[in-house]
Amino acid sequence: MKLSARIAAPAAALVLAGLTATACAPQTSDNSAKKDEKAGTLRVWLFQEVNNKPKEQVVDAAVAAFGKEHKDAKVEIEYIPVETRAQKIKAAFNDPKSAPDLIEYGNTDTAGYVKDGGLADVSTEFTDWDEAKDTDPTARQSVTVGGKIYGAPLFVGVRALYYRTDVFKELGIAAPKTQDELIATAKKIHKAKPELYGLAVGGAYTYGAMPFIWAQGGELAEESGGSYKAAINSPAAQKGITAYTSLFGDDNCPAAKCASMGGNATVTAFASGKAAMAIGGDFSHQAVEAGSVKGKYAVVPLPGLKAGETAPAFAGGNNIGVLKSSSHRTLAVDLMKQFAGKETQRKLFDAMGFLPTYTDVRSEVAKKEPFVDPFVKTLGAGAKFVPASPGWGQIDASLVLPTMFQEIVSGKKDVAAASGDAAKKMDAAFAAAG
Repeated sequence: MKLSARIAAPAAALVLAGLTATACAPQTSDNSAKKDEKAGTLRVWLFQEVNNKPKEQVVDAAVAAFGKEHKDAKVEIEYIPVETRAQKIKAAFNDPKSAPDLIEYGNTDTAGYVKDGGLADVSTEFTDWDEAKDTDPTARQSVTVGGKIYGAPLFVGVRALYYRTDVFKELGIAAPKTQDELIATAKKIHKAKPELYGLAVGGAYTYGAMPFIWAQGGELAEESGGSYKAAINSPAAQKGITAYTSLFGDDNCPAAKCASMGGNATVTAFASGKAAMAIGGDFSHQAVEAGSVKGKYAVVPLPGLKAGETAPAFAGGNNIGVLKSSSHRTLAVDLMKQFAGKETQRKLFDAMGFLPTYTDVRSEVAKKEPFVDPFVKTLGAGAKFVPASPGWGQIDASLVLPTMFQEIVSGKKDVAAASGDAAKKMDAAFAAAG
């Protein structure tokens, strides 16, 4: 199976590449379509993958199936670079004449694109869609803003704990069952094998740190009446921050080397044999298989506070939505359902390794490909999402949380001061976003 290298960081990369533009951009003027034509050409923008051919074949099959039901409609597909999509999509929101009818977008982009007035509210059509009832609740949340639905989830990506079976066997230790065990095991391994990070961690690895915060009952922010207030400085969140930052130091992952690492760097450290454990995604599988640890590792859900518990993971991934300016709304919604439907998601998993957003389809693919099982279990235990505010893009792009972690691990600030400062920055971004 080939996995897409592009989703090696489905959230961080998407946010940094895209939301900086949407979070600060002025809201577009009303560009709602004035008609709903039942014939003509539908234009679609999808993301260009590193290895795009398999995706193209799945998309072509979906277009052919759509064509059989809609004889008077044609479909034009354009694959756009992920890195520059923010400018291109923003321009489309401002110029309906050049805009596509459908776009693929990162799930952390939703709130920003809704604020920009670009995506159509498809709540009624989504709710009436029979297949939608099997959508994972977190995936559904990723297309929901203010109680309204702005697209359909296309795939999800989630992280779990990769560990070296040969190292664990040599040292006579078992995979950790709790968060405390995880931290203790990491330090035990580094003590026995100083050349290895026990657990590779990164000060810039926001989505690797979040499970520690969520496991302690902490939240990034709290929502009330449609507005968000930072909660990163709450006592529960501070416990999680303390747990995560305790992994930086000479007894596991030295701050001088690990403070600047992001998610890709931690996975690379594991794949190249420099770490005994790492928090990696289903989308990291290809990179690990291509590394020196092939055949010498296993994956389990990241443990929570108690044995048997799974720490909540961030649910990354992509969605597909109809633009508000589309003059072919009914056709575009039907095509959205074709792209995001169960049959296409099955094919996308086979072709690209994208995890389906439907709970029943995920169970099917887990039986087919055993490596998927710990990620499916992680999603089943309840994954979480970032605040559905356009302000989140600014928070992520300005590295509020990495700065907080780095201030703590460098000794510049304690957890209370660093999380308090981060909360102030988050609240400013939430307020600016409205």
